[in-house]
Amino acid sequence: MKRRNFIKTTAASGVAITGLSGLASAAVSQSVATESAKFQLKYAPHFGMFRNSSGNDLIDQIKFMADQGFTAFEDNGMMGRDVQTQEKIGETLERLNMTMGVFVVDKGGNMANTLAAGKQEYIDIFLDGCKRAVDVAKRVNAKWMTVVPGGFERRLPIGIQDANVIEALRRGAEILEPHGLTMVLEPLSDSPDLYLQTSTQTYMICKAVNSPACKILYDVYHMQKTEGNLITNIERTWDEIAYFQIGDNPGRKEPTTGEINYKNVFKFIHDKGYTGVMGMEHGNSMPGEEGEKKLIAAYREVDSF
Repeated sequence: MKRRNFIKTTAASGVAITGLSGLASAAVSQSVATESAKFQLKYAPHFGMFRNSSGNDLIDQIKFMADQGFTAFEDNGMMGRDVQTQEKIGETLERLNMTMGVFVVDKGGNMANTLAAGKQEYIDIFLDGCKRAVDVAKRVNAKWMTVVPGGFERRLPIGIQDANVIEALRRGAEILEPHGLTMVLEPLSDSPDLYLQTSTQTYMICKAVNSPACKILYDVYHMQKTEGNLITNIERTWDEIAYFQIGDNPGRKEPTTGEINYKNVFKFIHDKGYTGVMGMEHGNSMPGEEGEKKLIAAYREVDSF
């Protein structure tokens, strides 16, 4: 079922349930979500999340997201897309009044290219990625870009690794800060070989870099796995957090499918006054259109606070 048919089906269901009032609602424009339909927080889907409902065309996918009330979007692979596609995405987001979330800074695509090692060749690759990210950000009107420092350098003491990472990030911040851009550091749970793994470690790094261009990407899924105590640790590191990402655990699917009480977590973040993006960096728990409907319903449930 394509995007337009999905909306028609949803509207028809509403008519059957609510009668004449539902009929009036169904008459509202199908291409733009009403204010009441928009979520309280800026949840940001990614390409492919609603492919079964909207089709394979990237622009149609973004339009479908807007139709469902999503006001943000993210794309980790944006730097790998051609300039024309980037510009078209940027124009579409602007027209739909959607906020562009993160994309990943390309630094060679190899975890071995770790900033913790302090090697000039790795630093040069990272700085080149930052420079290219500036142009990409301008095309899509992005403010944040994800940086993962890379692997743990076991041959060096941790203090030396910290110093190497801080120095490299300071140089990256010098590139991004004049453009009002922010790299967000993401601690991960994927492997013990990764250098950056906890929110408190990332907080320390950001404090040391001491730039508005270097902040924390707090991925709730990863932090539940590595440290738990989510609300307390969000509170502790709040002044350095610039971006959130979402995924339930176990499984890394939409909220309500795992152990995380996302309704409470989202309410806490909302009550703190956060107005930034919540990246939906997870999969769908069910396949096909039914899985996509289930995902939207899950966000409606946890957004109702």
